[in-house]
Amino acid sequence: MRLATAANEAYTASLAVSELLGCKQCGGSRGQDEELGIRIPRPLGHGPSRFIPEKEILQVGSEDAQMHTLFADSFAALGRLDNITLVMVFHPQYLESFLKTQHYLLQMDGPLPLHYRHYIGIMAAARHQCSYLVNLHVNDFLHVGGDPKWLNGLENAPQKLQNLGELNKVLAHRPWLITKEHIEGLLKAEEHSWSLAELVHAVVLLTHYHSLASFTFGCGISPEIHCDGGHTFRPPSISNYCICDITNGNHSVDEMQVNSAGNVSVSDSFFEVEALMEKMKQLQECRDEEEASQEEMASRFEIEKRESMFVFSSDDEEVTPARDVSRHFEDTSYGYKDFSRHGMHVPTFRVQDYCWEDHGYSLVNRLYPDVGQLIDEKFHIAYNLTYNTMAMHKDVDTSMLRRAIWNYIHCMFGIRYDDYDYGEINQLLDRSFKVYIKTVVCTPEKVTKRMYDSFWRQFKHSEKVHVNLLLIEARMQAELLYALRAITRYMT
Repeated sequence: MRLATAANEAYTASLAVSELLGCKQCGGSRGQDEELGIRIPRPLGHGPSRFIPEKEILQVGSEDAQMHTLFADSFAALGRLDNITLVMVFHPQYLESFLKTQHYLLQMDGPLPLHYRHYIGIMAAARHQCSYLVNLHVNDFLHVGGDPKWLNGLENAPQKLQNLGELNKVLAHRPWLITKEHIEGLLKAEEHSWSLAELVHAVVLLTHYHSLASFTFGCGISPEIHCDGGHTFRPPSISNYCICDITNGNHSVDEMQVNSAGNVSVSDSFFEVEALMEKMKQLQECRDEEEASQEEMASRFEIEKRESMFVFSSDDEEVTPARDVSRHFEDTSYGYKDFSRHGMHVPTFRVQDYCWEDHGYSLVNRLYPDVGQLIDEKFHIAYNLTYNTMAMHKDVDTSMLRRAIWNYIHCMFGIRYDDYDYGEINQLLDRSFKVYIKTVVCTPEKVTKRMYDSFWRQFKHSEKVHVNLLLIEARMQAELLYALRAITRYMT
């Protein structure tokens, strides 16, 4: 009933605004050609995503009952219907789990006060120069009573939060370097100490927002209309503009004319899909005929891990963080590229020794009740999500491809599954796809539309968004494994 009342109030308010502005589309009663001298914000982007044509993204008001419920829940929890939600809604089952988890982390009972939660979200997003998320959580931080002085820079935040900066840095870029000493330094900082429960809450928030920054850049999420870079103002005339367009993200700018396949012919991209299907078939037949030895499997993992270090985009350039973002973290030069370009060795993390299901899940649930269950559900939905389609093909078992993507990400972080043949990765993931995966996961601020367009050129945008869900959840789990293993080692 509360949601229904809120919806009715919002609808009544929108009618009042429409009548005030004399909107042609909404049938307002004021003079439609009257110049009122009101500055109307117009979205600068092309809908919720810079990569996906606006017409392909579900518009507010055209959703079915399930979508309506998800949108209502999102609006009730966040007070807004943001562009991330509008892109994730391609996959309602995942979105429902994502929203439930994020709501619990930010607003339900937990070890950390509300303003700390949003400030940690700012710190995490800033590590990847994600102004989209930083702007959202600056607003939320102030809304829950956060001190505006903290937003002048990390050095103005409490020492307890400043101490978290090192863990944030390492976790975002080189999580394999996290040790129990990092944990001990936070738990034994005298009057600035963290409790174990607080630290687990902080770690989950950091990994959540590092990963969400990957999704934001990976799907080309546009700035919200009320944030910097999200709007401009037309001349003081509203004769050809509908106030509803502000809600829906519609505007007079022409739709993107770029085809996701770029300049590649339809026939070429069609044959790419056929070739991938054939490789999957051949690999399945090889699995059935023979199984590689453990020694061979270990060797293939090391080869793939080493090769992943040298996967880079041809337009890989240094991105200088803007001051409004960089002030929320320290050591702006620290990143993944430093490690890979210098050929440093990533130690192997064997899942058989420490895994999410047997170790991480129970530790999180013990120190931050119910969150382990929520995260576990989200991992499983992302990993198992399938519509049994590949581009134009139906009734396809995509489990082999989904596992290759997930395990390739973990391989980049040095995480090995003893029962997986890493030789399959090179068979299923071509170079352009690997470049996109690594960029989204390791240096998301460098993702370009060209990278997005260059992989799986015959696939639907919903399938590319699906890929991004796999990428962010695999990344989050990898970071969690290293952090939780360090906490476990400290505890024992």
